[in-house]
Amino acid sequence: MQDNKALNEWVHKLGKCELPVLKHTSRDLAALRADDEKLTAHSIAHAIKHDPLMTLKLLRYLQSHKHRTQTTDVIQVEQALLMLGLEPFFKHVAPQPLIEDLLKTHAVALPPLLRLIHRAHRASEYAYDWAVYLHDLHFEEVRVAALLHNLAEILMWCFAPDAMLKIRDIQQHDKALRSYAVQEQVLGFSLNALQKALVSQWALPELLHTLADEHGVKHPRVRIVNLAINLARHSANGWDDAALPDDYKELGELLHLPTDQAMLMVAADADMVCDLNKSH
Repeated sequence: MQDNKALNEWVHKLGKCELPVLKHTSRDLAALRADDEKLTAHSIAHAIKHDPLMTLKLLRYLQSHKHRTQTTDVIQVEQALLMLGLEPFFKHVAPQPLIEDLLKTHAVALPPLLRLIHRAHRASEYAYDWAVYLHDLHFEEVRVAALLHNLAEILMWCFAPDAMLKIRDIQQHDKALRSYAVQEQVLGFSLNALQKALVSQWALPELLHTLADEHGVKHPRVRIVNLAINLARHSANGWDDAALPDDYKELGELLHLPTDQAMLMVAADADMVCDLNKSH
């Protein structure tokens, strides 16, 4: 059962926290800032595209400083940078503190967090490719939505590592337990409930509201993002994961392709190509 007091306390706490970023994001941005010839909105967007929290940091700042005349949400990173300006970006959305420093005293929590971020980036790449394939003109928005799909979980690994390790240990000992039930047991609320609350509290773009609502599952973009998240999660367990055949079938239906062609499309990933070759 959800503890609304605990949920509200965490929403308030996370609202006051300075969002951390990956060390190599900070390093790459510093290198760009030192080289005027390479410093463009495009190069900065490329440097932060793999980092969910740096992306969130930018969008959250822009939403909280939205001009009265701005009537539409901005979810595309490069567009956000152009609206904000490069110098104001570095001044107000500094790539600090570092995730690696934040978890120095909880080093055991860093590997699972980095794996989660890697999965988010992989999901964002899948979502981008499928949105382009389906001729969605707002493919970059779909990519960002996939990247930020698990932002609540990422944030809790940063700011509540002991609780997240406890959740992981409980689930590893009993894989039949539902994730939300374990999360409510340890945290007092589910990560999905926290995600919805943060998206609302921080006035994040509407697409993220849609994604947090299970009733929007028939929306094409929601299908793309959910499938990208599932494929990234299942493949992280190995390309022989039992859930992958269903993912390929669903991808085929989404892209209007036979299942085997959808699987080959995913097999563009070099690692999977190797595994497919070994299995034949």
